[in-house]
Amino acid sequence: MTTPSPGMPGSLVLDAEALYRELLRGVRSMLTPSTRLAGIASGGAWLAERLQKDLGLEGPAGVLSSVMHRDDFAQRGLSASAQTALPFDVNGADVLVLDDVLYTGRTIRAVLNELFDYGRPASVRLAVLVDRGGRELPVQADFAAARVALPAAQSLALARGDSGTFQFQVQDKD
Repeated sequence: MTTPSPGMPGSLVLDAEALYRELLRGVRSMLTPSTRLAGIASGGAWLAERLQKDLGLEGPAGVLSSVMHRDDFAQRGLSASAQTALPFDVNGADVLVLDDVLYTGRTIRAVLNELFDYGRPASVRLAVLVDRGGRELPVQADFAAARVALPAAQSLALARGDSGTFQFQVQDKD
């Protein structure tokens, strides 16, 4: 799942499709009859959409936006990311929130606030493709397909190709 890149000792290569298969296995084991999937825009929403289909669940998965509840809203403003859309009753539901990368925990805090604007779920759990550590808030995933160490100067983001396949992009922050 993680391998050194040829010619670049110590660089990280993540097989996003292999990690997706592991996430699928983990999410399948977490499902209950009242589980509803909701992905965080954008990478988590892509995961939720594909999981909804691959697990044979009815209807569309939900999408959660962190934009309105971010603690850095004044600096970032409104982004062009997807808006929250929850095609199920949140009240009493077992909501499984999906994200591509768990890092500081601040996005999770923001989407939890957003989710509770829509109702009171019976439970909320979190599943991620990659937990990269570096937490600033007491947040942890109930399931992570991989745990990796990545310097704070680098970002890790999920990308989706035209065919729907996933790949990771590791970039140096400016």
